[in-house]
Amino acid sequence: MNQRTPIVNSISFHKMSGSGNDFIIIDNRDNIVAFDDLPAIAAKICRRRMSVGADGLILVEHSDTVDFKWRFFNSDGSMAEMCGNGARCVARFAHMQGIAGERMAFETMAGVISAHVIGDQVRIKMSAPKELVLTDEVRVADYPLPISRVNTGVPHVVMEVKDLARANVKGVGREIRFHDQFAPAGTNVNFVAPLGDGLWGIRTYERGVEDETLACGTGNVAAALVLAMRHDIASPVTFKTLSGTCSKIYFRREADNFDEVYLEGDARLIYTAELIPDAWEY
Repeated sequence: MNQRTPIVNSISFHKMSGSGNDFIIIDNRDNIVAFDDLPAIAAKICRRRMSVGADGLILVEHSDTVDFKWRFFNSDGSMAEMCGNGARCVARFAHMQGIAGERMAFETMAGVISAHVIGDQVRIKMSAPKELVLTDEVRVADYPLPISRVNTGVPHVVMEVKDLARANVKGVGREIRFHDQFAPAGTNVNFVAPLGDGLWGIRTYERGVEDETLACGTGNVAAALVLAMRHDIASPVTFKTLSGTCSKIYFRREADNFDEVYLEGDARLIYTAELIPDAWEY
């Protein structure tokens, strides 16, 4: 093994789910997670069937300025600037563990995020969106596809489709995610369609997971802002995710500018347990 043995032989963690995105969350304020190659360890722990399995690993760490800071690892071991569903889960975790009150703020690579925990529902204030482009296109298999794009902490492409159930999320999503147009960082890809009565459906191919996930919080926010601009939709916008749960996006819009952007949805504790070396030594 090239990895250094952690300070302890077992590591307590919480498994949490936000709208179907699941996360391994560890209180690392005492630096109990000490590996030489943490990205590789994160990828192993997040690998389904071989270990705990999750869409991401979140380490809660000390902050000198706000309640705490996080380090967020995608399931492939890469670090992400922001994750909306993960942010809701870590906020409820911090509240349950006495790290923060019902209202809190924490550091991410996308800036300081504020959160309000109300039972198993959490509302987080998102960083200001940037790079919003409503009319763009990307060529896939030499065919031009109309897209919109915006950065809501991480980059997102948004595509409106007629039949969400039949959308080729994995195939087309992967082509766009790795397209030269979005190199080198790549992008997340969201497919949206109206479901009636003001409700929208959404499916997302997530960068870092490299697959369709049951939900994506920053993707929901990206889609909401694009739809608000393209169809003059007022706040809030409600999405039904592939998991069957719904999330709401609130915002204030003045012409082409958005602020006071919030994401609200569930954050559920699934179980608590301990990681032992067999979880990553394989």
